Amino acid sequence: MKKAQRILAIIGVILLVCLYLAVLVFALLGKDFFPMFMAALFATITLPVLLWVYSYLYRKVRKKSDDDLAD
Repeated sequence: MKKAQRILAIIGVILLVCLYLAVLVFALLGKDFFPMFMAALFATITLPVLLWVYSYLYRKVRKKSDDDLAD
């Protein structure tokens, strides 16, 4: 399980770096690329938040199911 988490974390870091680069490139290209800039900026903010929420809920659900099995 730890190996899978490490691989997913590395993929997440790579994805975020690519999004940061996309935001920078679209910002430098000018107003013709504004919709793509906004989409990349939105994804840059939303992706880490969603990943945190999913991991938080997974830990809560897993902990709850572990407690149920102990009874």
